[in-house]
Amino acid sequence: MRARLDEECVIKANSQFWEQMLAMTLDQTLVAEEFCVAAGHIRGSVDLSGEWKGRIEVRMASGLAYQATAAMMMQPIDTVGEADALDAAREIANMIAGTIKSSLPRPCSMAVPESVVESEGFRGQPRTEDSLAVAFRHAAGDLMVRVWEQECRQEQ
Repeated sequence: MRARLDEECVIKANSQFWEQMLAMTLDQTLVAEEFCVAAGHIRGSVDLSGEWKGRIEVRMASGLAYQATAAMMMQPIDTVGEADALDAAREIANMIAGTIKSSLPRPCSMAVPESVVESEGFRGQPRTEDSLAVAFRHAAGDLMVRVWEQECRQEQ
């Protein structure tokens, strides 16, 4: 990545959301390439544009998505529906991306977040020149935060 963005920035952004907003602790896994979620997992993503263009996405096992949604709504997990979990995934992606955005070249703006229930499983991939991924583990399921850089007009 041309932007100076490292794993610590992603870990901090993720922890800030989960711990401060939901009082949930996720542990970082050692190797993002070992991350694996089944079909039916939930992906929330936000596109960014400006001096830095790219996408920040959050993929989480459905169990974690539903538990996080229940915590956000302050309701029992058995009252959470798919639409609620998709709304929560958009908010999770938006909050984490907003924190990461503060480390990116400015000006940089965020689009409206999107979310989807994925019909296929997903496996983590090795780090590339244009991507950074950090995986986390929770008793309710695993989560990955991935940053894809399409363009960086400023070297930091």
